Amino acid sequence: MKRALLPTAFAVLLTLTGGACAQSVSFGDDSGDYTFDGECDDRRFFGPGTAIDIDSENIGRDATDCQRGFEAGNVFLWNEAEAALATSCGAIDFGNNSSDYADDNACDDPRFEGLGTAATLLDEDRGRDAADCARLCTLGALFLRDYQSY
Repeated sequence: MKRALLPTAFAVLLTLTGGACAQSVSFGDDSGDYTFDGECDDRRFFGPGTAIDIDSENIGRDATDCQRGFEAGNVFLWNEAEAALATSCGAIDFGNNSSDYADDNACDDPRFEGLGTAATLLDEDRGRDAADCARLCTLGALFLRDYQSY
């Protein structure tokens, strides 16, 4: 089963400013499947307070967990423009091609975000889709999610 690339509308969501305060971030609602579990499942965010496996279907659907994490400093709004500047594709160890989704023209590694990533990112695919991720990084179609600690 192949996973689709993220829609362009999602890329627009990612352009929110990284320095935004809680009042300017639209956290959405609590209509997702993983609400009130103490971790943010919204793919627009990253950090120690976010879920390991992230899915584009949960965007804007875990408001309480994400807002609490954001206000506590454990969840950060992902900023595509900042990440693009901070990501140096030549310095990244992309790993190998052992993922079940390797060579499907989408990066399945959850360390990355952007138009070149798959809709669902699983921790088990971390460092296991090297060819797709390296090519898409070089093309500027994806960036490191946790670019601030890179």
